[in-house]
Amino acid sequence: MPLVQCQPAGRRGRNRTHLHLLLLFLSVLLTHGHIIIPPDLKQAPKITAQPVSHTAFSLDDVNLACEATGDPVPSFRWVKDGEEFRRELFESGTLTADDKEDLRSYQGSYRCYVANELGTAVSDLVHLITEPIPTLAKEKRQKRRSFEEGESTVLYCNPPKSSVTPKIHWMDMQLRHIPLNERVTTSLDGNLYFANLLDSDSREDYTCNAYYINASVILPKEPISISVTPSNSVVKNRRPQLQRPAGSHSSYLALRGQTLTLECIPEGLPTPEVRWERMDSPLSPARVRMLNYEHWLQIESVSEGDDGEYTCTAQNSQGSVKHHYAITVEAAPYWTRRPEDQLYAPGETVRLDCQAEGIPTPNITWSINGVPIAGTDSDARRHVSSGTLILTDVQYSDTAVYQCEATNKHGNILVNTQVHVVERIMEIFESGPALANAKMSQTSDGNLQISDVSEDDSNIYTCSVRHSNRSISAELEVLNRTTIVDPPQDLRVLRGDDAVLQCKYTVDHKLKQPTIQWKKDKHKITSSANDDKYTEYADGSLKITDVQMEDTGSYSCEISTKLDSVSATGSITVQDKPGSPHSLELSERKERRVTLSWMPGAENNSPVSEYVIEKKEEQNPEKGRWEEFRRVLQDIRHLEIHLQPYSTYHFRVRAVNGIGMSEPSPPSDSYSTPAAKPDMNPENVTTVSTDSDSMVITWQELEQRQFNGPGFKYKIYWRQASGRSPHWKESSASNPPFIVNGTGTFIPFEIKVQAVNELGAGPEPDADIGYSGEDLPLEAPSEVSVTELNKTAVLVRWSPVSMESVRGHLLGYKVHKPSFIVSALGSQLEIVFTHGNSLFTLEICLYLPISSVRESKIMHYPLKKVTNYVTVPGISSAQLMESINLPLVDEFTLKGLNPRIQYHFKLRALTTAGDGEPIEMEGATLLDGDPPSAIKIEAGQTSVNVSWVPGERQRNFAFSFRYLKKSVGGEWEESEKVNSSQAFYQLQGLTPGVQYHLQIRPGNNSWEFKTDGPELHELPSSFATQGWFIGLISAMVLLLLVLLILCYIKKSKGGKYSVKDKEEDQVDGARTMKDGEFGEYNDNEKCSISQQSVCESKRSSNDSLADYGDSVDIQFNEDGSFIGQYSGRKDPNSHGTHGSSGTTSPVNPNMPPPSISFPTSVTGFLGPN
Repeated sequence: MPLVQCQPAGRRGRNRTHLHLLLLFLSVLLTHGHIIIPPDLKQAPKITAQPVSHTAFSLDDVNLACEATGDPVPSFRWVKDGEEFRRELFESGTLTADDKEDLRSYQGSYRCYVANELGTAVSDLVHLITEPIPTLAKEKRQKRRSFEEGESTVLYCNPPKSSVTPKIHWMDMQLRHIPLNERVTTSLDGNLYFANLLDSDSREDYTCNAYYINASVILPKEPISISVTPSNSVVKNRRPQLQRPAGSHSSYLALRGQTLTLECIPEGLPTPEVRWERMDSPLSPARVRMLNYEHWLQIESVSEGDDGEYTCTAQNSQGSVKHHYAITVEAAPYWTRRPEDQLYAPGETVRLDCQAEGIPTPNITWSINGVPIAGTDSDARRHVSSGTLILTDVQYSDTAVYQCEATNKHGNILVNTQVHVVERIMEIFESGPALANAKMSQTSDGNLQISDVSEDDSNIYTCSVRHSNRSISAELEVLNRTTIVDPPQDLRVLRGDDAVLQCKYTVDHKLKQPTIQWKKDKHKITSSANDDKYTEYADGSLKITDVQMEDTGSYSCEISTKLDSVSATGSITVQDKPGSPHSLELSERKERRVTLSWMPGAENNSPVSEYVIEKKEEQNPEKGRWEEFRRVLQDIRHLEIHLQPYSTYHFRVRAVNGIGMSEPSPPSDSYSTPAAKPDMNPENVTTVSTDSDSMVITWQELEQRQFNGPGFKYKIYWRQASGRSPHWKESSASNPPFIVNGTGTFIPFEIKVQAVNELGAGPEPDADIGYSGEDLPLEAPSEVSVTELNKTAVLVRWSPVSMESVRGHLLGYKVHKPSFIVSALGSQLEIVFTHGNSLFTLEICLYLPISSVRESKIMHYPLKKVTNYVTVPGISSAQLMESINLPLVDEFTLKGLNPRIQYHFKLRALTTAGDGEPIEMEGATLLDGDPPSAIKIEAGQTSVNVSWVPGERQRNFAFSFRYLKKSVGGEWEESEKVNSSQAFYQLQGLTPGVQYHLQIRPGNNSWEFKTDGPELHELPSSFATQGWFIGLISAMVLLLLVLLILCYIKKSKGGKYSVKDKEEDQVDGARTMKDGEFGEYNDNEKCSISQQSVCESKRSSNDSLADYGDSVDIQFNEDGSFIGQYSGRKDPNSHGTHGSSGTTSPVNPNMPPPSISFPTSVTGFLGPN
């Protein structure tokens, strides 16, 4: 037995590795003994292919793999639901079904056991589910569902239930996918949701197809038909509501390592936008993905850090709605430490560490050769502590395969570990004084192990064998570690460029040149002379030539010596133009519009910024090439495109990112729009006639895409403008020009051109004025005369020709001289010459568009030569004057003058003979203007006159008056803009006798004034001063005046009125008042003798209250006084007993008491005293 016990086997493996890293150099000087390892060790079973849980839809699907290696060759057996299943298998343990058995008999939990003489290995526990292939029950075809535009709806799929979730595809009867977008989307349950409906959603073949991948079957449901009726009124917008999930809060349990998908599917109008947030921290783009048009939030490989609260918000112009998800993350068991297979010597202590985590915390159990330790005989040498199995003083009989299994409610995991106890062939070396060092220990095979090596451990070590002269010595030399001082970085490189990754290092000088190994994604990179893709340099750097997208990845360099190695990692991200968009589809096809949708291509590590839509028109040769149609932002995946009629379109899409523009997508299907009448007429309709007896009409042709249909042509209309003949002459042509013959010379015509095709004519065109061809003028200018103005100028005059003789558009007259031609519009022209002392010839003719041929007589005139002009600016004082030589011009601008100085100017002409006499003038520049600072105020009753003196030499300046009434509640008012040169302004609309405050804007000056007249004081507020009361009293007084005048008229026209006759008539002739009588007799009734004068007055005069728009019934007392009741005008078609205000007729014996209401009666004021 060795003097020093071996360390536990679990640690021994790690410490051995640690030694290899830190023990940098070992030189064997002298060897006197050795250790013999037994050859050809047998191997316990090791499982190489594990079974997997799945669902079997047929006997062919029953296939549970179980393969293993071992020496001797192992055998296989299966346990189903805790009981032996079938016979023992050899060579292969894969379990398949027997054709004679029922599929349902195979459902259960399975485990595979693999055994040979060294032990038994156990597979994972798997579950096999059996069920028939899904089928569709017979369904009745659903009735057509009707909706109004703007409503929301859900089309339910309800696929057959299965343990395997099918993949749902919504398609039409031609197996084309239903286009999905922000408005139309599918949910995790497979249903089709419409946030709001359009009339284009009407169709009869919405078909849900359920694809069961494991069963290899697709089940199409019965088609669903919906009809969307366009709304006759404005569709009302709606605030968002969530169709899925329901409510405002929900909780989800997610397992570590799985994929979690949260969904938020709203409805509303306009279509709501969905936004996701995490409440406790920002969403990490590296952890989450937005799918299904932002309706899904997906987290792949969920971890404990994803536990928390998430919120989705759906929002449109009408409002928003939120849903909160509370995510709890739990975990099935997973290993944090697993025991390893090892060889052990008899008497050693074996420590098998087995640690697992999970939520909830898993329970760890141990088995030996598949039998739980709790079910075996107890052994004092064997015990379990905190999941670790400890075996002390192991013997050959302890050789076995040990199973550690961790289990919680979410599952279980199992690991097999081989413990192989073998015999040592010779004695262990005897230990020496070195073992007294705590850092040093001896292993069971005699090796010396040193932990945490330092330079102080450099020495010669000797190990000798007890009771023998055998020994072995070794020299340990500790060297510096190899380090990387310039590790590779994370690079972003454009495709096609070269990339260089640095990996500079330092190594101990006593070591030879190290080995440099580069790896990409953990695979070795090899460079060769025939391949210049990779070039490795002596300093460790790596050059990658012509990087491509596949070169994106993680790159590591490893520097290795005989004793150690070190590595560092960087990355290369290759960026490129985006990949081409794909899956172009045309939907919602209308006569003049179509919706184009597409799917984005690869971003190639640079986000897409926009998409470029290109179109090509087949019908139009000019547009028969691809041209850019529109650019849209990167978040748009579909676009409504407006089209021209009678054309066939193709579309394609390009993507743009920071690197450039992608190649175009494959073209969409062609889409042809139906023909229609032209939408427009040609422009620039005019005449360009050259022949004197014809008119040439021309216009700007329409593009072929504007023809809108077959059989296109132009319809030309013309008629003489003089006389305005109502009849148009017309003809047609396929292109301009169009010639009208026999028109006469220079005759005005109304012309218009209209676009026409087989479906009809375009809009009615506006008429333009054109002229037939021009001819030569019949007359020449006459009475030509020349007057000398000075030595350098003459004035030429002539008499103009009559307009009738022109026969064309007169552009003016031309004056010819052998050296130049001058044009003029009037009847005279001043000509300045630069060379004199010679005779010149003048020739005057008419200037027409065609030519000038009618010439006047030739005039000869001598002239002296002039060479130049000189202007002399200066100051009016005796200061020196400055001289400026000017070119031959008639005006000149002097700049940089002092605005505060008065200047004196002289202008003279210079010739070769000398200076001419000057003309003189004084002047100065203008100063900047200011608002007046001193004003004079003259106030009237309702206006005020303001005057001021404008500043000399000042530019005009705009200002305004601002004034305020100095009383309670006064507000500032401002006048219109006033010019400083006006010197006077009147403010109007002021209040008499009021103090005002006056300001000028801009400026800080202010004045005060008071308008003339008595000051108006406001009456204290009281009942009598209220507006409504004053109006009421005024109306009452006016009514009284009207009544008095009417009564006076009645009395003056009615003559004597007998009270006795009145009483008799009331007794004998009382009748019910008829429509329109207003308390008097009808015209058709016979008047009584006593009332004859009244009737005559009524028939002969219209001076009744009916003419004044009101109705008044007058009743006389016996003493001749009267009582007047005023009521509103009665409807002439209504009966006297309905809708009246209670007035009574003089013939009504049952007269009600007078009303005392102010709006309908004044009886209280006019009654008898």
